[in-house]
Amino acid sequence: MPAKGRTKQPVTVEQHNVKLSIAVPTGYSIRLGTILFLACGVGYLHWYHISTLFEEDRHFSHLSTLEREMAFRTEMGLYYSYFKTIVEAPSLWNGLNEIMNDRLTEYPLVINTLKRFNVYPEVVLASCYRIFIKMTDFFNYRPKQCYSVHRGHGLSPVLSCEGLGDPACFYVSLIFILNGCMMSLFFIFGTYLSGSRLGGLVTVACFFFNHGECTRVMWTPPLRESFSYPFLILQMMLLISILRSQNADKKMLTALCAANIFFMLPWQFAQFVLLTQISCLFAAYVLGYIDSSLLQKILSSHMVSLLICFVLMFGNAMLLTSYYASSLVVIWTIISFKNIFVKFARSPIIIWIAEVIAWFAGTTIIKILISKILGAADDAHIGNLLKSKFTSYKDFDTLMYSCAVEFDFMLKETPLQYTTTLLLPVVIFIFCVVGIKTLLGMWYSGKTSLQATTVDGNKRQELLHNGEVVYLNFQLIAFAVMAILIMRLKLFLTPHMCLMASLVSSKQLFGRFIKKYQQQLAVLVLLTLMAIQGSANLQAQWSIKGEFSNLPQEELIEWVKARTNKDAVFAGAMPTMASIKLSANRPIVNHPHYEDAGLRARTKIVYSMYSRKPVEEVKQGLLNLSVNYFILEDSWCTRRTRPGCSMPEIWDVEDPKHAGRTPLCTKLSKETRPHFITVFENDVYKVLKIVQHGHT
Repeated sequence: MPAKGRTKQPVTVEQHNVKLSIAVPTGYSIRLGTILFLACGVGYLHWYHISTLFEEDRHFSHLSTLEREMAFRTEMGLYYSYFKTIVEAPSLWNGLNEIMNDRLTEYPLVINTLKRFNVYPEVVLASCYRIFIKMTDFFNYRPKQCYSVHRGHGLSPVLSCEGLGDPACFYVSLIFILNGCMMSLFFIFGTYLSGSRLGGLVTVACFFFNHGECTRVMWTPPLRESFSYPFLILQMMLLISILRSQNADKKMLTALCAANIFFMLPWQFAQFVLLTQISCLFAAYVLGYIDSSLLQKILSSHMVSLLICFVLMFGNAMLLTSYYASSLVVIWTIISFKNIFVKFARSPIIIWIAEVIAWFAGTTIIKILISKILGAADDAHIGNLLKSKFTSYKDFDTLMYSCAVEFDFMLKETPLQYTTTLLLPVVIFIFCVVGIKTLLGMWYSGKTSLQATTVDGNKRQELLHNGEVVYLNFQLIAFAVMAILIMRLKLFLTPHMCLMASLVSSKQLFGRFIKKYQQQLAVLVLLTLMAIQGSANLQAQWSIKGEFSNLPQEELIEWVKARTNKDAVFAGAMPTMASIKLSANRPIVNHPHYEDAGLRARTKIVYSMYSRKPVEEVKQGLLNLSVNYFILEDSWCTRRTRPGCSMPEIWDVEDPKHAGRTPLCTKLSKETRPHFITVFENDVYKVLKIVQHGHT
């Protein structure tokens, strides 16, 4: 019986043929459905994996509101505080107004946190939370359950609420969902890159087997990378699609621009990653693997996204004074005036060298000029940090970074860990195959550089068709250099290696040398061997059990809330200041967002408490910042990650004339008068009230 509303019409053979020609093949539909099903499956697995690890490590569901806030240490607490501000405000607009006219974070300055910090994720999540609560109220649904939790050890019971109605639970839940979606996208990317669903599974398996080297989201969900990195995966997949198709229509360029924006807005470091990307694209262009017109369209998308982010961040000068912005302009100019290079230097090698020199010199000069014009020096510490990696250069700011383990060189054990899961050997093999294929392509074309129009059209199209894998090889080199110099940046290298590993299933690379079933069998054997150490790594993660507790800080915050005025101004170690602002809602003068030049200067004044300077000088510096209370921590006075990295030793580099004296923090641990009064003390913290002039 025909379906309701349908009638049969006679059709000619010609019409029937047309219908068949435009129908979607059944095999394609099944393949697409399988890909989407597997993508959803691995996304769910990753969401479950990271949320379970987080819960098992912190016992987050059984913590009180204060304990959950304390669990967001250092900059995590600072970022979460803006989410809390918007959530607790009378209205969304009031909350936005508070964070755009914030006087608590850098007292007495009034700052626009949307301009200074990358807190758009908190704005979006807080807006979603407010909408969610209104919807649950409308339907009379209770989105959270509260319990009295007995903590034992003589501690008083605490109220603990769980469910999406609790702000902290809502916040971390959406972060984990986003990163679950990232894994789905990761699988689709690996499948698209390799042309095989098996390649997508290789990518996902490598990520899970090296999970601790790929991400920190399960331990530190509020960090900027948790929001930003998923959009880098999307952006790179769109870029690879453009390079593979050699077609950049308006839809693809608009999508690439949007992905750039979503990647840059949440994270101040995104511009450095995008700098490496356009540098790698430029290198592929120089070798002839990317067409000049296509690269200019990609650069246009980058430029538009950069300007939109500049506007959305209320004119954040760090974006325009970045090497990324300068490099975009220089590469565009080099492409536009390519004929000049060809005219004055007909040798391809000379052209290549001239373009690279022009790019490097032009980017550096323009960046310096723009920085001087705008009077910006916020990213000066990045150059000094890199300088300290290759020379004996040291100053206060570089030591504050380099003495932290995550900013040191990559650990020697890391390559070994990559090797035990076979990730490193596989990626080296892929890298060599792509590299050899690149060199052979250049050799057969008879030129070192393939930009010249005399190259045979068919050969040039073949080279352009390989542009995406050449770019990926260059990007691998860039990420490897970043990770070797700064260990924290292996979070870019390891996932990229997982993507590169998917190419073991690539027909494009290996189809000429091995049959399809043989290749699939070899990949399955490889996955089995990877799983030997990979499963051990997962078991090690699953074995982590813990329960968050920080009684000394809890006592400190409760004392601050009960015994100090709401306008009392605090100074101290950056991680502690973030907690004071978040949980006690008191004004602070320094915080962990160390990227601003003015904040670095303020922190240096505050940290002079751990120097060997005279107490009168230190006290006056604190009074100039309007500080009422200083929170002294003995651990900051004595902690030493390695020789030369205790706070007094760092100050010896900055202030050599006082070297050899007893550190001020050591003196104050014994006697604080007459310049300070101890008003609170426990095993970790000592709160010093600054004695004002003329008072005792």
